[in-house]
Amino acid sequence: MTSVVEMKGVNVSYGPLSVLESVDLEVDEGDVLGVVGPNGGGKTTLLNALLGNVPLSSGTIKLFGTPLASFKDFQKIGYVSQTAIQFDPIFPATVREIVSLGCVRRSNLGRFLKDSDWDDVDDAIKVVGLSKLADRKISELSGGQKQRIFIARALVRKPKLLILDEAAAGLDVCIQDQFVRILRNLRRDQDITIITVSHDLSGVMCQANKLAVVNRKVYTTEITPSIDPTPILREAYGHHFTFIFHHDHKTCEGP
Repeated sequence: MTSVVEMKGVNVSYGPLSVLESVDLEVDEGDVLGVVGPNGGGKTTLLNALLGNVPLSSGTIKLFGTPLASFKDFQKIGYVSQTAIQFDPIFPATVREIVSLGCVRRSNLGRFLKDSDWDDVDDAIKVVGLSKLADRKISELSGGQKQRIFIARALVRKPKLLILDEAAAGLDVCIQDQFVRILRNLRRDQDITIITVSHDLSGVMCQANKLAVVNRKVYTTEITPSIDPTPILREAYGHHFTFIFHHDHKTCEGP
């Protein structure tokens, strides 16, 4: 298996506060890694560390086999945050115009998009199931539809790694089910690796094949019907917690 993310002995501190301790984590090509953990446990810091947004106290990180300090090809990485849809509600751009922003990169900044770029835009919108709304103003869409549009904007670059930081947070259960289904389809149909941070444990169990539980330390396990993740969940959340989740991926169906 080809390693997409490799973290060894990673420690991150904010002044005297230790946020991540002795993190060893490997994400292979084609993996869907679900990241869960209590609030303030370090989930977002973990993402910021692997993207080079926070300095390491110690340890090493590689992306696609290249040390983070030398890695330049961030075009390979798509990112969607939980705050992606928080913008001016009367912003007059259409869905296609918003998604087309994903085509803008340093090499073509200030240039008109090519026909092939617009083809990529339409393909990305199709992946998230919103082709019929492509010319609709984004202010007219629901919260769940807006979130899917920002996933499309990340996908238009054809990333090899897609990072979702609580991208379904605040959406209702039905929309979260659609979100899970989109991720399952991406893993099945495209050559893409996904890291998704979520508070929805059942959703993570449906969409991911690996689990990382973060509370300063990172505990990892494969997700299979025969493996019970309860022990590592209790290491992070506390031994008094009881967890309810799906084991059978086939029972987790979106609309």
